[in-house]
Amino acid sequence: MSAGFDFDNLIRNTLLERSGYQMPGALKTGTTIVGIVYNGGVVLGADTRATEGPIVADKNCEKIHYITDNIYCCGAGTAADTEMTTALISSQLELHRLATGRQPRVITALTMLKKLLFKYQGHISAALILGGVDHTGAHLYNIFPHGSTQKLPFVTMGSGSLAAMAVFEAGYKKDLSKEEAITLVTNAINAGIYNDLGSGSNVDVTVLTKDGTEVMRNHVVQEKLYVPPAYHFERGTTAVLNEEVTPLTRAVAMDVDH
Repeated sequence: MSAGFDFDNLIRNTLLERSGYQMPGALKTGTTIVGIVYNGGVVLGADTRATEGPIVADKNCEKIHYITDNIYCCGAGTAADTEMTTALISSQLELHRLATGRQPRVITALTMLKKLLFKYQGHISAALILGGVDHTGAHLYNIFPHGSTQKLPFVTMGSGSLAAMAVFEAGYKKDLSKEEAITLVTNAINAGIYNDLGSGSNVDVTVLTKDGTEVMRNHVVQEKLYVPPAYHFERGTTAVLNEEVTPLTRAVAMDVDH
């Protein structure tokens, strides 16, 4: 059996659809992921809600994936696709590092990711934000599921991207400091969390510089806006209509003989 997608049932599925059978559709996904270049590195951010259509499947999942020590990647779309795509490229880049004896460049990771996604023509549901720092400087790219890419100073993706982009466009400036970039990324993710039902829970932040990477897991933990009060009823609030006491006097016989 060869690796990759299996299209053996394509003709069967087409005939079933023509006969009126309703094929199962993909579940709606939801995410807010962002990235920004500042004066000294790159800051990536993501929410932590994983959804299955209208259901919150995981309140604290990780959407910022390790690629190499100097490169990380945010993923939006189908969780399995983003996990396996980034893990595959991470493995290939580690082999590349061992073969060359050099730190991988961000453009190398970008090329490998876009070639993989383009090969499957968008059927891998992975919208990615790739950020990293190498000997040529700090780099930030977004990668669409069909393989097209852009290099930008700041970028948002996912169902909450419009709210996050509004925050970026209002607050971005050249030569941001590290603290300013982290605050802006946090505010952008919060905008996605509060304005998009598919995004929620906490804020994850990762800072990449030439001196190393700082992973700030659960950088901001969302507090519950409403906590229902505990119920307390005084004894006798509910009337007892009748009461019957059955004494436990029945003997239980056990046969221990074999």
